[in-house]
Amino acid sequence: MTPASASASASASASVSVSVALPPLAARARSTGGSPVRDILAVTARPEVINFAGGLPAPELFDREGVAAAFRYVLEEMPGQALQYATTEGEPELRERLAARMSVRGLPTEADDLLVTTGSQQALSLLATALIDPGDTVLVEAPCYLAALQVFGLAGARVVAVPGDAEGLDPDALAELVVRERPKLLYTVPTFQNPTGRTLPADRRAAVASVAARHGLWIVEDDPYGELRYDGERVPWIAAHPDARDRTVLLGSFSKVMAPGLRLGWLRAPGELRRACAVAKQAADLHTPTVNQLAAARYLAVSDLDAHVAKVAHVYRARRDAMLAGLRDALPEGSEWNRPDGGMFLWARLPESYDTAALLPQVVREDVAYVPGAPFYAADPDRSTLRLCFVTQTPEEIGEGLRRLGRGLRG
Repeated sequence: MTPASASASASASASVSVSVALPPLAARARSTGGSPVRDILAVTARPEVINFAGGLPAPELFDREGVAAAFRYVLEEMPGQALQYATTEGEPELRERLAARMSVRGLPTEADDLLVTTGSQQALSLLATALIDPGDTVLVEAPCYLAALQVFGLAGARVVAVPGDAEGLDPDALAELVVRERPKLLYTVPTFQNPTGRTLPADRRAAVASVAARHGLWIVEDDPYGELRYDGERVPWIAAHPDARDRTVLLGSFSKVMAPGLRLGWLRAPGELRRACAVAKQAADLHTPTVNQLAAARYLAVSDLDAHVAKVAHVYRARRDAMLAGLRDALPEGSEWNRPDGGMFLWARLPESYDTAALLPQVVREDVAYVPGAPFYAADPDRSTLRLCFVTQTPEEIGEGLRRLGRGLRG
C-alpha cells in the first residue's frame, strides 16, 4: 500500500467511527409518561408488602381446573385450529357466546357486532387509532381510568374532564362541554368506575345518551367490572338506550371474571367503526391468540361462568366490608370515602393538607401501598385523594394493611 492510499484508508476509517446521534423518539412517546400504578407495583413487589395499589383479581379464586380443562380440550380435540392463525374479528364460536351473554343482559347483539381484542385495553387503543386525529378533543370523567388517559395522550388528543359528583359525571356539564369543545368522543366507565368505584344512575345514563344524540358524539362505554355487583340492582348499559345505540361502543373483558392472563376482551360497535377497528387490529397483532379464544369458548360452553362470578362476588363483598370497617381508624380525622356497590376499588379523600403522592414513600416503609389519586385526573388533580383495591387480600390481611396504612400516614 502506498503512503497516499494508507492515508486515505485511515481517513475513511476515522470518518466511519464518528458517532452520530440517532433520530429522536416520536413526540407522542416523549410526551406520554408511564403508568404510576405499574411503577408502584414494581417498587412494592416484595412479598411482605400488603398491596392495595394494583387492580389485581384474587388469584386463589381463579377457576384453575375449569380453565385448564378448557385448554386441554382444545389442544387435544382441535390442535390444528387452536394453534393456527385465525380471523382478525375473532373466533366465531366465542363471538356467538359473547353475543348471547350480552343479549340476555338487555342488549340484543349478533356475533358480527363484535370484535375480539387482546384485552379491553387493546380495544381502547384500536378506537383511538380509528377515531382520533391529533388535536381532537376527548371528554373523560374526573377522575378517569389512568390507562385511558395514556391511550388518548399517545393518540395526540386534547383531553378535557367533565365535572361530576359522587354519582358520576354531570350530564348538564357534559352538554355544555359538547357545545363548547366539539369533542370526538366521551369515554366513561359508568359501573363501578376505576378509580372511584362509583356507578352512574340510570337517569344520568339516559341523559348522557340524549346529549350524544342531540349533538353528535361517540360514547365509549367501558364495562370491565359490571358483573362484580355486591349490592343493589343492575343498571342497564348506556349502549342499550335507544338514543345511544348507533353511537356507543361497549367494551367488555374476561380479565376480572375469568383470568387477566388470558388477555381476552371485546368491543361492540356500529358496523363502519367496527370495521375500522378491525383494520387497525390487523396492523397491530393480526388477531387475538386463537388457543385462548377457543379455550374461552369451550369454558363458556361447559362451565357456569355466572355461578363462578357469583362465588367470586361473595368473597369480594366480604373483603370490601373488611376495608370499610377499618378505614375510620386508618385514615386521618376529616377523611371521606365511598361505599361502592361492586367492582374492585374504593376512593378516599384525606383532609386538604395531605398530599398522598408525597406521603407514599413513608407509607411504603410500613410495607403497605396505595395509588395516589392525582395521576387519574386529566387536569386540576386533587392531591389529597387515593385509590384502594380491596379484592386481592383476605379480610385479615386487609385489617393488618389498614393498621400499617394508619401508622404510615401518621408518620
